[in-house]
Amino acid sequence: MSALILVLVGVASGVTTALFGFGGGFVAVPVLVWADAALGDDAPRVAVATSSVLMVVAAAVATASTSRTVLAELRGSGRLLGLLALGGALGAVAARHVPGDVIAAGFVAYLLLTIASVTARPGFLHAGADGARPLPPGAGLPIGAIAAFLGVGGSVVTVPLMRRNGHRMAVATALANPLTLAVALPATAVFLLLSGGRPAGAGAGFVGAVDVRAAIALLVGSLPVIVLLRRRGPRLSDRVHARWYVGLLVAVTVAMAATLVR
Repeated sequence: MSALILVLVGVASGVTTALFGFGGGFVAVPVLVWADAALGDDAPRVAVATSSVLMVVAAAVATASTSRTVLAELRGSGRLLGLLALGGALGAVAARHVPGDVIAAGFVAYLLLTIASVTARPGFLHAGADGARPLPPGAGLPIGAIAAFLGVGGSVVTVPLMRRNGHRMAVATALANPLTLAVALPATAVFLLLSGGRPAGAGAGFVGAVDVRAAIALLVGSLPVIVLLRRRGPRLSDRVHARWYVGLLVAVTVAMAATLVR
């Protein structure tokens, strides 16, 4: 039953990855905390590690399915991508040395701050009219570190920033996938190579802190949906797209908060 639930969650993750730029970590972390609850304090750490694997695969597939015209907007972003990767590695290392409950609480706190920011500050629900500007390269390090440490995925940070820089939602969410890939690749390497072995009490199917079986079930549900929606996705108005994004932030925050009070 848990495997079937994970596949269905994977389908939802595929929808959010394709339409909103997040999914592997953002949607999966609360569910993985629930699925591996028997591991106790290690469950959030396993959720973050496993979500990094999901983000690599899902972001790579979504990027490959994105229009080359949209991807061209990242030309000249080599320094940004490099700092995202460095931040991802540092955030993953930090997550190895912090209690799982701290990561889970940080996940909820960060999402609450993001929800408050995108609803209260101008520039998200209504895109600016002065043209799109690239993200500053120096933002890559903190974005990567926060995303990898909390397992929220880079898009939770990059999409609001790109909106305030004048990008339409369709472009911001599409570009979030290659930016997330830059964060998730080094973070996944850290979790796979430096996790110090399986958590105490973990059964078969773990590679370091990564729950491989859960990752496979989630990917089985998500990858076909990502490919389909990136190629034949629904057309949403910019305003509706932004509002749905905020609604999903709220839904995942509630889901993760529920795991903390279980």
